[in-house]
Amino acid sequence: MTHPYHPLFTQEFELVLHAQNWHEDRAWFHDATGRLRSLPAIWTSLVAEDPFNMVSAGRAAFRVEELLELVCLLRESKS
Repeated sequence: MTHPYHPLFTQEFELVLHAQNWHEDRAWFHDATGRLRSLPAIWTSLVAEDPFNMVSAGRAAFRVEELLELVCLLRESKS
């Protein structure tokens, strides 16, 4: 688990399945009690860290494309 705010952060689990589910890339594993659980694969080491996040090193809250999308949403909400 690589997501810093997840309660299982730094714990390692054996991967059961890595697949698309609920329109999302998910990682399936058995927790400490043996229960089958899933979480977004992006929260694990299965998916490489986003290059933007690596370069910005936490200094940028939004990407240009996200800001442009926000502008479009604001314009739509005004009309």
